[in-house]
Amino acid sequence: MESLITKTIIFKLKNQEYGANIDQIRSIERLEEIVSLPQTSDFIKGIINLRGSVTPIIDLRTRLGMEEAEPTEQTRVLIANVREVQVGLIVDEATDVIDISPEVVEDAPELVKGVDYQYIKGVAKLEDRGMLLLLDLDYVLSVDEINEVQQVVDE
Repeated sequence: MESLITKTIIFKLKNQEYGANIDQIRSIERLEEIVSLPQTSDFIKGIINLRGSVTPIIDLRTRLGMEEAEPTEQTRVLIANVREVQVGLIVDEATDVIDISPEVVEDAPELVKGVDYQYIKGVAKLEDRGMLLLLDLDYVLSVDEINEVQQVVDE
């Protein structure tokens, strides 16, 4: 069944590769000037004007509990639809788009199945890359966080 193969974008955070379904990604952009906003959660870095659309920018490292990193030439912003809200996710690098077949994907280990880790969809075991954590971008933000991001856009 060919249709079960998932096109997956590969990106790096802190030298670890992650994957997300390409269907959740609208575009990949270079990191531009971000307008910072006061009184928002740490991981909301601010907003950008993306082709006329106000887009909140989220530092995926900070959101996933990693330390912040200085942007580099490789830093990218994944423009994604997260529960119907367009957001930009800062990643260290966007490296590839690959096909992943369901046979190589296992459910997330029990260790990472807590409420805080709903965004981990599973682990792909790839011959050429080793293990790849697959993220469901719809769960990277909680409903409350999505509401906060939506308020940023609406202001």
